[in-house]
Amino acid sequence: MNEVDTMCNTRKERLAVRGLTREFGPGVGVFGVDLTISEGQIHALVGLNGAGKTTLMRLILTMLRPSAGTVNISGRNVATLPNERWRSVGQLIEQPFLYPELDVSTNLRLAAMLRCVPSELVSSTVDSIIDELDLVRYRSVKARRLSQGNRQRVGIAAALQHAPELLILDEPTNALDPAGVILLREALRRRASQGAGVLVSSHHLDEVARIAHRISVINHGRLIGTISPQGTDIERQFFSMVHGDDERSHR
Repeated sequence: MNEVDTMCNTRKERLAVRGLTREFGPGVGVFGVDLTISEGQIHALVGLNGAGKTTLMRLILTMLRPSAGTVNISGRNVATLPNERWRSVGQLIEQPFLYPELDVSTNLRLAAMLRCVPSELVSSTVDSIIDELDLVRYRSVKARRLSQGNRQRVGIAAALQHAPELLILDEPTNALDPAGVILLREALRRRASQGAGVLVSSHHLDEVARIAHRISVINHGRLIGTISPQGTDIERQFFSMVHGDDERSHR
């Protein structure tokens, strides 16, 4: 049993996925995925474009309905998860949702209210995340005028600000400049240290290796193995794993 497994066996389970399947056509979809994330754990999901990362996350969040398998968040099946438990989830899937005619501060206030942050704490919650992600100069700028990278920062801010117990982030470093990547890295480490479980997808192996406790590789909708974040030449390991899986699937 390695250090990560020992940690996971002694901490609360934030996410448990068992046999999750959704087929869109022959060989297209997500097939029999098992995945567990404990409090304090950052779990990275890596794969080539089209490997099934976003589909898996959408299934976990009930944006898509599985044909088989189960998803539990903090011990409760998502099919019967009450609204108050969904408030403990933060998410960013594909493009951030922002109201284009509203400024950054108002967008974040609305997001906080939708996650039932107490009204007396909304202003301080928004101020705190604006400071943390270095959005102060943009707080009064309408979302439609933001660059793609700053839109992404605001989307990340909306996912993080209500102190969720589980974070699910799909390619969150997309369009971020180096400063934004560093801020995100520090923010995720901070949430994990406070007990959140984090599932983050990426195709930037070097970046996720800096923060992940575990890296799972997905290919053609199946988890095909893991890579140690502390390993050497992890990019070579990744491509070797994917290439080997592709060869086996074509035999």
